[in-house]
Amino acid sequence: MALQAIIIWIIIGGVAGWLAGMIVKGFGFGLVGNVVVGIVGAAIAGWILPMIGISIGGGIIAEVINALIGAVILLFVIKIAKG
Repeated sequence: MALQAIIIWIIIGGVAGWLAGMIVKGFGFGLVGNVVVGIVGAAIAGWILPMIGISIGGGIIAEVINALIGAVILLFVIKIAKG
């Protein structure tokens, strides 16, 4: 994987994780944690959204939206698991 692609993944993951932390109140994991949540959220959204027939489109904005949806789902699951 090219260095540029890795940097883009980190940026998109950071933005999505930060936004998801703002949406799901009380669940911010710091900079590195938010990046990880955003990247894992992007993977979750990349798996779930096509299964239910949702396609947002292409481009960086669509990738951030996809990652945000997945990150919010992930944070809700973590919130439920922690009680």
